[in-house]
Amino acid sequence: MKFEDFKQQALQNPEVKTEYDQLTPQYELIRQIIKLRQEQQLTQKGLAEKTGIAQSAISRFESGNHNPSLAFLQRIAEGLGKKVYVEFR
Repeated sequence: MKFEDFKQQALQNPEVKTEYDQLTPQYELIRQIIKLRQEQQLTQKGLAEKTGIAQSAISRFESGNHNPSLAFLQRIAEGLGKKVYVEFR
């Protein structure tokens, strides 16, 4: 079975769908930061040096094992030459 088929089947379960919907923004944020870091040809270590954040903390965040504070995200954004905007929809 292909992953997309499995995903569609799993998302038909209301409990799975609820959990998936709750995690989507977190993983989208992680994807955006990894993409920006890679576009700038920065390693986690390089980003750590620019931000003063430990490389291990960046690694935990990128692997989804750390819920970052707004201050953490602002430091990451600064290191990437970006700004953080929060939007409620």
